Amino acid sequence: MKIISYNINGIRAAIRKGLVDWLEQENPDVICLQEIKAMENQFDVKLFDELGYESFWYPAQKKGYSGVAILSKFPVENVKFGIDNEHFDNEGRVLQIDFEKVSIISLYLPSGTNVSRLGYKFNFMDQFQLHIDNLKEKYPNLLICGDYNICHKSIDIHDPVRNKNVSGFLPEERLWLDKFISKGYIDSFRYFNPEPNKYSWWSYRANSREKNKGWRIDYIMVSESLEKKISQSFILNQIYHSDHCPIGIEIDL
Repeated sequence: MKIISYNINGIRAAIRKGLVDWLEQENPDVICLQEIKAMENQFDVKLFDELGYESFWYPAQKKGYSGVAILSKFPVENVKFGIDNEHFDNEGRVLQIDFEKVSIISLYLPSGTNVSRLGYKFNFMDQFQLHIDNLKEKYPNLLICGDYNICHKSIDIHDPVRNKNVSGFLPEERLWLDKFISKGYIDSFRYFNPEPNKYSWWSYRANSREKNKGWRIDYIMVSESLEKKISQSFILNQIYHSDHCPIGIEIDL
């Protein structure tokens, strides 16, 4: 099974930039999307139906903002929207689909663009951790795919020194990711790829992408119970529908 996660930074813009043609060519079995920034009635969902996907959309209540989705070519047994916390769920940040042997989550963790949003981000992180801890008791085989808005280690950011006090690379954020992983998850990309200069997001400023001055903030975290089933992980950094690029894994399920 090929699973891709992609922060598309607006599905309407991504469609205009060739998202559907790329999706048909890449042909993942499941794709998790973040920052869809649209309601279902604001774009043509049939474009994805025609590719053979069953699609699930969880937009934010605020138009043109946030939102996640999952598209699957396999029949889905159950779908869960949110984490049962209205304060966070109105921003459409967590969507879960269940298969017989595994559950897949599309996650868009908040960014900490200012003091207020940084506080919101930390509160969300705490609540999401509680949600996952409880979830894992019932669904031990989890794939948590998405934009975590955190670089884990110095290798995951182009300039760790200058960015050490910037949200996305704060010590407290990195520590949270340490603890999250320590509860039984594998950073699937680093499991196969120890080399530096591999990123998933670049600022639109100062030709950052052309210079590869990026951040690796998108992850597919895999339950340790599935470790032997992962065969490959990758970053598709030549795909340009967004300021992020797609990431993915191959897993035997």
